[in-house]
Amino acid sequence: MILVTGATGNNGLEILKRLASQNVQARAMVRDRDRAKAIADLGFEMVEADFDHPETLPSALAGVDRAFLVTNSTEHAEAQQLAFVEAAKQSGVKHIVKLSQFAANADSPVRFLRYHAAVEAAIQATQMAYTFLRPNLFMQGLLNFRSLIVEQNTFYAAIGDAKVSVVDVRDIADVAVAALTEAGHEGKIHNLTGPQALTHTEMAEYLSAALKRQIAFVDIPPKQMRKAMVGFGMPAWQADGVIEDYAHYRRNEAAAIASGIEDVTGKAPRQFKDFARDYATVFS
Repeated sequence: MILVTGATGNNGLEILKRLASQNVQARAMVRDRDRAKAIADLGFEMVEADFDHPETLPSALAGVDRAFLVTNSTEHAEAQQLAFVEAAKQSGVKHIVKLSQFAANADSPVRFLRYHAAVEAAIQATQMAYTFLRPNLFMQGLLNFRSLIVEQNTFYAAIGDAKVSVVDVRDIADVAVAALTEAGHEGKIHNLTGPQALTHTEMAEYLSAALKRQIAFVDIPPKQMRKAMVGFGMPAWQADGVIEDYAHYRRNEAAAIASGIEDVTGKAPRQFKDFARDYATVFS
């Protein structure tokens, strides 16, 4: 039995779609089954559990051999994931596939990279088999700018002309499914990037071509970006973390291109132009 946490999120839903197409038995962990129609439509067993209530985790983990671990990026994420790891160990889970982050490191100035490294270390300490997926910035992260792109033909970030080897969530899901269903991924760390390192201006050019209208990228100071994110309702802790992430990108620390996707799937990762084409209707 495979357990997929974060089942209603971008990564979890893409993983479940692939498992369904392969007729693989799995269980989807959700906080509210009434809001998980997409999962119900796929025909998977659903179990209600909440990372903030560790006492609900054992029922989700009962009989599970392999688990995919992802949580929302909040100030509670590290504690939530550590509690899940402990519950998985107590429940006899044999293999955890964790969605981590490119350049995860305990000494990083980026809080997200530190917490991912802490959870990776905790999983390794359990002696359970593990696979760590370390993707770079998601192409689908641009969906957060959807309203600006639709209404103003513009998006903003504090990144200058730094390049980032952005990756498509669909490719991450392909790797995750392989790690959950195939042997040979135990003890592996898969660095996942797209095939190109692009500036945000170059991304805007690809969007312009796909949407057949001019899309502009505007570089802004970090303080302005933070103010905008908080204004859109992002919690201050998370906004500060995103600013740290973008400082990391701005230092060109996320421009490397890794072969993890092709190594695992045998297919080249999707290019940004593929993302722009496939999501054109979302930005129209």
